[in-house]
Amino acid sequence: MVVTVRNEEPNLRRLFEGLLVQETPFEIIFVDALSQDRSFEIAEEYARSHPGTILAFQRSGSRGVGRNAGVARARGEFVAFIDGDCVPDPAWLSALRRELRHAEVVAGRTEPIGRVRYGALERIELYQKGSDVTYPSCNLAYRRVQFDQLGGFDPRFITAEDIDLNLRAVRRGATIQYAPDAVVYHQMRTTVLRFLYQAFWNGYGRKQLTEKHGSLWSDYRPRRLLQRQRGGMAWLRLCAAAFGYTARIVGGWGSRLTPAASSPIVANRGTER
Repeated sequence: MVVTVRNEEPNLRRLFEGLLVQETPFEIIFVDALSQDRSFEIAEEYARSHPGTILAFQRSGSRGVGRNAGVARARGEFVAFIDGDCVPDPAWLSALRRELRHAEVVAGRTEPIGRVRYGALERIELYQKGSDVTYPSCNLAYRRVQFDQLGGFDPRFITAEDIDLNLRAVRRGATIQYAPDAVVYHQMRTTVLRFLYQAFWNGYGRKQLTEKHGSLWSDYRPRRLLQRQRGGMAWLRLCAAAFGYTARIVGGWGSRLTPAASSPIVANRGTER
C-alpha cells in the first residue's frame, strides 16, 4: 500500500489504524511531500512501532513523483494506492486482492464523508474504449508488472495523473475492474473555497490530458454531464474547473506535455530517514 501526503496531520492516525487491520500480508509505504505540519513525525512514530511493515520517508515533488518513489520501494506483486485524508474499510485490501486475481487494474468504491453538498457531486467522467478512466488514485490498485510497463505516474501532471495512468493502461489493453466492496471513505474539503480550489486544479489537469493525448472531448458524455449538474454547488464546481482548464490554455504554467512516455520507475531513496 502506497500513501502520499502533504500536511495531513489531523487525518493520519485514523488512516494508519485503518490500514493496520487489513488482511495480511501487506506493507505500508508512506511518502511525505515535505509537510509543514507533524505528518512525517506521526508516520515515523508508526514506522517505529511496526518495523518491517511501515516504511516512511520524504520526497519532494508532485503526487506522481511521490507515488512512483513509493512503488519503487514496494516488494509485492500488487500495489494499492490511498491518500492521507482517507479511511479504508477493514475489508478494503482483501476486496482489491480478490479482483486483482483476474484484472490488471482495480478501482474501489470511494464514499465521501463530510459536507453532503460536496460529497453528493459525481465525478466528471471520461471514457476510453468504453471504460471510465477517472477512478481516483485514492482507491486504486495495479498489478506491479502492469504499473512498471506503463512507466508509472507521469510526474509532470499537477492533477489528473491518475486519469493519465488509467487512460494509458486501457489503451494498452488493460481492463479496469470496479470493486464495489473495496470501500474507502474520503474526507471532503471543509470549506467552499478549498472545494473550488480543488475543482480549479482538476480542470487544469484535464487540459494537461489533452496536451499529452490529443483532443479527448469526444470521449466525454456531454449530455450526461450537464444533466448531473443539479444545484448551485454543482455549477460552481463546473465553472471553477472550466476556469482551471482555460488558465492552462492562456497561462501555460509549467512545461507543455507531449505524448512521450513517462520516465521508468527507479529506486531513488530521496531523503529517506
